[in-house]
Amino acid sequence: MTTITTSTTLGDLVTAYPSLAGELERRELDYCCGGARSLGEACSARGLDPLQVVLELSIETAGEEPADWATLGPVELVDHLVAVHHEYLWRELPRVRLLIDKVQSVHGERHPELVDVLRLFAELQADLVPHLVKEEQILFPMIRELASSTTAPSFQCGTVKNPISVMLSEHDRVGELLAQLRFSTNGYVVPADGCASYTACYRALEQLEADTHLHVHKENNVLFPSVVALEARMRDAG
Repeated sequence: MTTITTSTTLGDLVTAYPSLAGELERRELDYCCGGARSLGEACSARGLDPLQVVLELSIETAGEEPADWATLGPVELVDHLVAVHHEYLWRELPRVRLLIDKVQSVHGERHPELVDVLRLFAELQADLVPHLVKEEQILFPMIRELASSTTAPSFQCGTVKNPISVMLSEHDRVGELLAQLRFSTNGYVVPADGCASYTACYRALEQLEADTHLHVHKENNVLFPSVVALEARMRDAG
């Protein structure tokens, strides 16, 4: 088991203890796109006491076992990402868009911030849909080929690092849009005059944010480093 210290990276924390995803988000510590930062560095940047946070997280994770996905090989992890996170987004993106449209049409006059929510979600959806397609049709097949080969494959794009760098950049943009959505919704707090649909909409947005953060973490901090290292070993051996 991973011992939590101030030098433990945020990405390693969530890989070892998946339950900490919510704890880090509540403290506004970015473990997906910012997963390479140490806990101490991230806490100091947020004005939090690193040693106090280490103590709190250590208590929170007492006895927790690692998640199954944390020990998967590249092919199995790709399959997991598609079955769990991609399928979730394919299902939820259009559903949440309809919810936002409905809430904005009813409450938009009293809550002008809903115009921004609708715009930001439309941008998020427009970014995520082609991103998922590129992963499923280009990057993930490359990873499967790499993992099943005995020597480094010859890819048209040169190396697996090239599409990965594109995915990392797109992940950063998705993270920015999610942060803007959280700001525009005041942390997904439903206003006093919000109806059941308003509540359902904000809960769905918050769940989508949490799932996408974990999704990006699994790729940025687990899958991508492992396949880049695998390809490098195979090229060195060849």
